Amino acid sequence: MEPINPGKLKLELFCRGIKIDPSCEMDKDGRGIMKVRAGLGSGLEMILPDDLYANIPVLEPFVQDTPFKLIHRGGKYFVCRGNAELAEARLAGRPQWYGRNTSKGRPMTQVGSMQGTTLGFYPTRVCGFWEMTPRVNCRFCATGINVSNDALPTVDEIVEVCQAAKAEGTTFCHFNVGYYGGKALEVILPFVEAVKKRTKLLVGVQAPPQKDLSKYDSVINAGADHFSFCYEFHNPKVFAEVCPGKQKHLTQQAFFDALEYTTQKMGKGRNSGEIIAGIEPIEDTFAGIDYITGVGAFPTICVFRPVIGTDLEKSPSPDYQDMLKVYRRMYEACRDNSIPTGIAPNIKTSLVVLPYEGKYFRENTTLADFAYDAKLAVMRSLFLVYFRAKMLFG
Repeated sequence: MEPINPGKLKLELFCRGIKIDPSCEMDKDGRGIMKVRAGLGSGLEMILPDDLYANIPVLEPFVQDTPFKLIHRGGKYFVCRGNAELAEARLAGRPQWYGRNTSKGRPMTQVGSMQGTTLGFYPTRVCGFWEMTPRVNCRFCATGINVSNDALPTVDEIVEVCQAAKAEGTTFCHFNVGYYGGKALEVILPFVEAVKKRTKLLVGVQAPPQKDLSKYDSVINAGADHFSFCYEFHNPKVFAEVCPGKQKHLTQQAFFDALEYTTQKMGKGRNSGEIIAGIEPIEDTFAGIDYITGVGAFPTICVFRPVIGTDLEKSPSPDYQDMLKVYRRMYEACRDNSIPTGIAPNIKTSLVVLPYEGKYFRENTTLADFAYDAKLAVMRSLFLVYFRAKMLFG
């Protein structure tokens, strides 16, 4: 096999999906397909060359036209285009704790799930936009399909899963909460406090923006390391059309205010603006990238996936060539604004092309690229020392 650009392969697989050959031993080797949270993680968890984690679409109708196929031969897995082997890959391994129960007898996989090396939780009621009449959920979202309000996990159960995952190398957990009538941060605060105190894991929070920005101070003081603000689309008309609940009950400006406030409080590169690429015009996605990096945050860009069961399930998957331009712009904007990315250890989210993976999309390596890479390498080494000290001494 000729050397392949693993970042570009990951991106094209996001756009086109992969078929699974009957030779593959999915139940034996992989994590299985889990439909959790908003649905972006509803694919196959794979590890591509350079240790790139990717959750690849396999079930959506557009995958029927993909040229990619996963085959299993001689104990190894290969990503193929037609009959040509492109790269050896691995299925992301099933953690040992996936077979365990909490102290209350609940399967731990009903509490949390791994997405790449990140431990994800949706510990609260389903997003309120799904419960309104008429419902005003985001049209790409499957939370109302995947999340149940029955027997929500307790703080202790969340901590138990964090402890089990930490024992197997996890360093970061991420809490997601939907619209909660303006009380999302109050609801998530006990979970953040307990996890930080009892496990010392890095903690991320994704919640709708709060009008009272001082509420973020309590969560920051509790130990939150990262906030992500999913305003989805920079084009205000697309935002209003695709995210009617966010438009009516929050507004796009509320996301901007919260992102800017937390970034000023926590420093450059600690928070992210999350947007979706492949629905709004590409120029608007560029504008979103420039805005997010301009305020000192990093862009988390999801390749639009028409998840089964959502209002947009029959929409086409984005064009790969357009997505190349988006992720090249992401890298350049992070570099030009000196946004630190990929600093924390062992955070390899499978749902997106991570900002530090943007290096795979640069056309020519410049002196500015070398300088940026060197700066990130130094910061990564320093933070690793700091993180290990925090794990040992608190």
